[in-house]
Amino acid sequence: MFTAIYRAIGRRLASFLTKESDSYQRIDAITIAEVAASLRAGDVLLVEGNSRISTAIKYLSQSSWSHACLFVGASGEASDQLNLLEANLKYGVQLVSLDKYAVFNLRICRPVNLSDDEIERLVATAKSKLGHRYDLKNVFDLLRYLIQKPAVPERYRRAMISFGSGEPTQAICSTVIAESFQSIDYPILPRRHAESKAKSADEADVLGEVPLYYRRHFTHFTPRDFDLSPYFQIVKPSIEASFDYHQMRWKERPDSNS
Repeated sequence: MFTAIYRAIGRRLASFLTKESDSYQRIDAITIAEVAASLRAGDVLLVEGNSRISTAIKYLSQSSWSHACLFVGASGEASDQLNLLEANLKYGVQLVSLDKYAVFNLRICRPVNLSDDEIERLVATAKSKLGHRYDLKNVFDLLRYLIQKPAVPERYRRAMISFGSGEPTQAICSTVIAESFQSIDYPILPRRHAESKAKSADEADVLGEVPLYYRRHFTHFTPRDFDLSPYFQIVKPSIEASFDYHQMRWKERPDSNS
């Protein structure tokens, strides 16, 4: 009975937290078709959302990005294909199309040097999470922020959207993706072993030291970590399409003073 009540409350909270603002504006220099043409399997797509829960995540993570999806389709697929894997507050882990985010600012983060086999294992791990529920523990934490709007010290912000319930069948958007990358040992933001005598990478080479790293727990990751990671390439669709600014044509606005 308690579980049923808990889920009913969760559904109400989900409806409240996913209410979107009417004041959001997308930078529309790139079409969603151009974004779709640039995506490859294993890419992480970051979304700048405009809902209540997005506002909380962006504040707590000090970032523009409030949501993350994993592209699990094939290169060149149209934007209406169900090839983005995400953890959705209302529906849990599911597949959606890129068109769902056509009105939002987006960023593509691409892992590098992955073999075809590694990409297959990454995608398979992510797809194994389909049907899992969204972690309501995180929802309650975010709701506490939205109601009280506390001045949370920076060192505590990440803790408010970390760990959650710890249930293996529950997740939030970035944890599903982080766990999938960790399944193939691909780094996001690892901690470097502190016992190294070398003070730099060059000195480590001279001393013959091999750097050792610790994995962060996958529930500690937020969408912005894929943007900050030195191991993900930021992909700009216009540059991927051999952008040449010499070919741009400009039109003066009617109210221009120039």
